[in-house]
Amino acid sequence: MGRKVIGIGETVFDIIFKSDKPVNAVPGGSTFNAMVSLGRCGIEATFLSETGADHVGDIVCSYLEANGVSAADVERQGRSHLSLAFLNRDNDAEYSFYKDHPNDKASMRLPEIHRDDILLLGSFYSINPMIRHKVKAILDAAKEAGAIIYYDINFRASHKNEVAHVLPSIEENFSYADIIRGSNEDFETAYGLADFESIKSMPCLKDKTLIYTCGACPTLLRTKEGRNLSFKVDPIDTVSTIGAGDNFNAGIVYSLLKGNVLLKDIRNGLDDSLWQYIITTGQSFSADCCRSLDNSISPVFAESLGKL
Repeated sequence: MGRKVIGIGETVFDIIFKSDKPVNAVPGGSTFNAMVSLGRCGIEATFLSETGADHVGDIVCSYLEANGVSAADVERQGRSHLSLAFLNRDNDAEYSFYKDHPNDKASMRLPEIHRDDILLLGSFYSINPMIRHKVKAILDAAKEAGAIIYYDINFRASHKNEVAHVLPSIEENFSYADIIRGSNEDFETAYGLADFESIKSMPCLKDKTLIYTCGACPTLLRTKEGRNLSFKVDPIDTVSTIGAGDNFNAGIVYSLLKGNVLLKDIRNGLDDSLWQYIITTGQSFSADCCRSLDNSISPVFAESLGKL
């Protein structure tokens, strides 16, 4: 049996606007977008989430399955969540979210997890107080099984007023994670910190592998052994930045599988050349996503990678 990826996150139906006119509509969500990209790469992937018991929910589940991601553990209840994404002149998105139910009924049964599988989680869904105990149970199971845990903070400004209540859960996720990815916006919103030197010195991130992204600025890495590496970001013409960070995560996960990187390897420390491959793969996934109005890498790009 090969290694698999288990994702935990929200699902939304993204309606994308340009010049105040709808130009595309596609299922999405931060971990969702990454899982679709991994499914397109032929990786065994399963997604733990919820969506509506409605027509949009049918679209969401069919979309996952069509892209190689199991939707067997996607709960169906209420009406689906919608996201309106308004692209500005730089094709960056501003969001308005419309939610019908509070995510408190999802059963989130424990999936089958094996050593060196990868658990991918992030955003407010992973720290939502209403389901936090269920997420934590899966984190405990993943840790006990010896899976690699990848945590993308992805803490949006829309939840800034809740930061005092959810910081303990964010930092608890840090303690579980083998790899942490955060953007400049994440740390500014959650901690009021705007420079990497201050961020990597936070006690809750001590001895952690930390990947820091800041748009078109270089991607910065602090390895668990304390080395600091920087990777330039090549400029591209963007159609939409929706899913850019999500697909960076997908590229990191893909490279861990492609390079047969195991949990023991991460704990023992990876060399600089391997990190170069891992980070640049993440950047290439992100760049491909930004070249279309899709939220994930294109099937053509996925096919060019070849099967694992």
